Amino acid sequence: MSKLFEKTQIGSMKLKNRIVMGPMGTTGESDGSYCTEGIRYFEERAKGGTGLIITGANVVTTKYEARPCTELSNFHHVERLNMLIERCHHHGAKVCVQISPGLGRQQFTDPFTPPYSASECSAFWFPNLKCKPFSKEEIQDIVGKLGYSASLAKLAGADAVELHAYGGYLLDQFHSKQWNTRTDEYGGELRNRMRFTLECIAAIRKNVGPQFPILVKFTPVHRVEGGRELEEGLEMAKILEEANIDALHVDVGCYEAWHKAISTVYEKEEHQMDVVEAIKKTVSVPVLGQGKMFDPEKAERAVTEGKTDYIVLGHQMLADPYWASKVKSGNTMDIVPCIGCNECLLAGFSGKHYYCAVNPLCYAEDDYPLPEAHGIKKSVLVIGGGPGGMSAAIAAAKRGFDVELWEKTSRLGGNLWAAGLPTFKHDVLRLITYMERQVLKLGVNVKLNKEATAEAVSAGRYDKVILAAGSTPFMPPVEGIETAAPSGDYLLGHKKPGKKVVVIGGGLVGCETAAYMKETAKEVTIIEMLNDILAIADHCLNNDQALRALIKERNIGVIGGAKVTKITPNRVTYMKDGQELSVDCDTVIIAAGYRPNNQLESVLEGIVDDLTVVGDAEAPRKILTAVHEGYHTIRVMQ
Repeated sequence: MSKLFEKTQIGSMKLKNRIVMGPMGTTGESDGSYCTEGIRYFEERAKGGTGLIITGANVVTTKYEARPCTELSNFHHVERLNMLIERCHHHGAKVCVQISPGLGRQQFTDPFTPPYSASECSAFWFPNLKCKPFSKEEIQDIVGKLGYSASLAKLAGADAVELHAYGGYLLDQFHSKQWNTRTDEYGGELRNRMRFTLECIAAIRKNVGPQFPILVKFTPVHRVEGGRELEEGLEMAKILEEANIDALHVDVGCYEAWHKAISTVYEKEEHQMDVVEAIKKTVSVPVLGQGKMFDPEKAERAVTEGKTDYIVLGHQMLADPYWASKVKSGNTMDIVPCIGCNECLLAGFSGKHYYCAVNPLCYAEDDYPLPEAHGIKKSVLVIGGGPGGMSAAIAAAKRGFDVELWEKTSRLGGNLWAAGLPTFKHDVLRLITYMERQVLKLGVNVKLNKEATAEAVSAGRYDKVILAAGSTPFMPPVEGIETAAPSGDYLLGHKKPGKKVVVIGGGLVGCETAAYMKETAKEVTIIEMLNDILAIADHCLNNDQALRALIKERNIGVIGGAKVTKITPNRVTYMKDGQELSVDCDTVIIAAGYRPNNQLESVLEGIVDDLTVVGDAEAPRKILTAVHEGYHTIRVMQ
């Protein structure tokens, strides 16, 4: 019997398994209540077999800061929250509503309004802004409002509430010496710094009664210089347990080390589990643990070995709402893998709702399903077997169309291979495996080593042709460029680096290439035209932090604001600040961007009735754009 699927309980709340959807903030209506799309999004995860769903933070007041997510502060918010809870209950899932006193110094609204915090510390997003310390009266006001919010959650039918007290947010700012320099009863020694949180717990208990489960999510260790160390975190766990709570939800990191809190492709699996296990050994209440636990075997083992009582999945639940039911049925090969790209987080912090690179239906469960073919048999040709081409082929096959996929190389995957082969990016390889399996399982007629020509396409008389031929590396017009090679040659292992490597280009690909090459090379140097690496990389802050940390840990040299003028087999010459300089090397790798493989587009437009170009063949961009464009091209087909 799988331990993951044991029936358990937290306090009075009975759960059908040990699988938890972690809290991730969601957008709402203009009044802060849950929107219809948000309700459906949660319902889908309940439908997928998840035992416990923890909502994202619901703020209890907007008196001190603008609303960052959904709100639970008045009676009128109950209706939509109740709809969410009831629909999850229909599928046997329980719902824990997370309530938050606020973001404090993490507030990201504008560079003009100083946010509130425990003390006069710097605002995170706008370091020149000094925060306004909460007065004791304002703290008590928030405590009262938080208690009332808990009563509203209970009124809405919630099975539990979770106090948002982690990750460098407001309560954690009070917990932490680096942000809390108060000299009153809310500052100083640990219990005083935790006083605000303990008063919140007492207010919740007063409002929900003795039997209603209260969870607290907290951060025992920040993993950043000057932040909390585990010894203090263990003391916090004991203090919280004494406060009559029913479970502890363990987090690691803060915004200064955001990649430690919200996992990226660069983190190892189970990267928080050592801290979770330490807390589990310290307290007797149930413990919830997270940190890239998407591998069912590792999740099962963590629970069996007693490292954690519950497995919390965050972004994996966006990628595949049915993770739990697929694991239970043994259908693990059909789990859509999270690739740690954090496009979901980037979308949220750009003012949008969630997007998932590998799941076009995330947050659009009712808006984007594939329509039925109604017996109409269409023929579809997909040119290119990268993520865009495979996405289109899978969608077309699901609609019941006859699908052919032509790939000019000997394997499917396209540029995903170069992206995923570095040792720290194997999550991407899981996407190739998954998509290839779906293509074959759905009966797509795959033809490898097949290069598309206008004549061959025309002869097939296809109803729809999708050009998903990807992109090729751009080789800049620099003297001696013929002695260098594109990054893909090294990422794919076609070429081996020497001992002194220069990577020209400090974007995402250049930085990842440099980090990978340092595993065998003695010296690696990045030369970048702009003043800093990753300057125009369109990715989320936590991915940026993780990759910069990797560059620093591997002691990779960076020369910014430099224009390469000449390449020879043993030297790269460049101009910087009006001076001609050079760096010795035995390997030169080019990572200067990509160009679309769209040469067939103009030819096919004259001979194909219905042609769509998707992914990098349209313009080199991201996995998300390739997967989504492939999917939607088929979805809107008439």
